[in-house]
Amino acid sequence: MSEVSSYNYPPQSENFRCGFVAIVGRPNVGKSTLMNHLIGQKISITSKKAQTTRHKVNGIYTDNEAQLIFVDTPGFQTYHRNALNDRLNQNVTEAVAGVDVIVFVIEALRFSDADREVLQQLPAHIPVVLVINKVDKAKAKDQSVLQNFIDEVQQAYKFTQVALVSAKHGLGVAQLVHVLKPMLPIGIPLYPEDMVTDKSARFLAMEIVREKLFRYLGEELPYAMNVEVEQFTEEDGLYRIYIAVLVDKESQKGILIGKGGEKLKKISTEARLDMEKLFETKVFLKVWVKVKSGWADDIRFLRELGM
Repeated sequence: MSEVSSYNYPPQSENFRCGFVAIVGRPNVGKSTLMNHLIGQKISITSKKAQTTRHKVNGIYTDNEAQLIFVDTPGFQTYHRNALNDRLNQNVTEAVAGVDVIVFVIEALRFSDADREVLQQLPAHIPVVLVINKVDKAKAKDQSVLQNFIDEVQQAYKFTQVALVSAKHGLGVAQLVHVLKPMLPIGIPLYPEDMVTDKSARFLAMEIVREKLFRYLGEELPYAMNVEVEQFTEEDGLYRIYIAVLVDKESQKGILIGKGGEKLKKISTEARLDMEKLFETKVFLKVWVKVKSGWADDIRFLRELGM
């Protein structure tokens, strides 16, 4: 992936459409996996753990008929433990305020109080498409069970459309794009046709490291961490990237580094390989750990991190 655009805009007809689509839902329903399949490239981090997405990430899908700018939002928090969670919820609210369509994602056969609370936060004037994810699991059951579930959810909100997908396997994704296109306004594309995200390589490098933290550490520890890029340079076809992982306590530092530094080395190596694949160039990556007590409640610091 190159960060430099070739500025090749798609051929346009008078009916070309372009607009913003927010992907919302409670944590861990598959929003990031869905967006990665929608644009055909991995730019949002994924994990089986909830709340891996902390930043609003834009992914761009373009064909000859339309350009859809997807906004992958953090999972809406239905409880508030600290300033970080409050800020994440604010990010969701801000993300949906100016979009043309909202995609509301839930899991098949599971419509919880947390899902209902997210629905209550959505602006009434913006059309909402209900996307039921993980239908590959639900289809193993009697079809009437799935249909009864769809009817139940539709009673809770006046959805414009309903789409069934399996984000993990990419099933139903093309049909979802087909559903969304006519809901966008007619207009010229905002981005070149070969551009899949408006995020910088610096941001994507940070997200890749954070994904590895969620993948290889325990249930709670990644939530007490954050990642910041301290230096990012490019010279002679080599990216030099220096990343600090922030932890809240000295004891967490030891857990992250691991015996003989093996855990941090594994995280760094896998992150570097993913970066080289994404950036299509060689990467030198240095990752280290810093202790910053109370970072998740430091509003000024969270703003400095772009949250």
